[in-house]
Amino acid sequence: MDRIKKREVTVGAIMLACGLGYMALTSQIPHVKNQYGFVDATFVPYVLSAIMCLLGILQILTIRQATEGTTPEASGADQRTVFKTIALIIAYVALLEPLGFLLATVLYLVIQFTMLTPADKKPNLPLYVLIAVLTSGITYAIFRYAFDMVLPVGIFGA
Repeated sequence: MDRIKKREVTVGAIMLACGLGYMALTSQIPHVKNQYGFVDATFVPYVLSAIMCLLGILQILTIRQATEGTTPEASGADQRTVFKTIALIIAYVALLEPLGFLLATVLYLVIQFTMLTPADKKPNLPLYVLIAVLTSGITYAIFRYAFDMVLPVGIFGA
């Protein structure tokens, strides 16, 4: 197995280990009975940890089953996009409390969509804003009214 495939398998193994660790930590959260049955404070963390485990397993299996051809290195543009996305996520988390879930999520999504638009295409900002507003609003409504959980309201709560 060449160096790139070893690195990819290592990333998959780390993702799997983090998912299992996150699941173990989630199991220590006390369960609180509520009107929604199985949806409590542990629901989303269990879903996220299961997704992390699944992605880790898929990463390992996909790389191990890949043909013996050479795997291309990520281009400099791809690596810059990854670092921009990480910075954008950090900014989103930092702004979530002061701006509130709705505004921070709409801004994050519009910027992320724009950043992921291929360089040879013009970003469709009206469509990006529409998708971001609908997604944020629906997600907020689900958490607020279906799960009875309050997300950060930020400047809208003042």
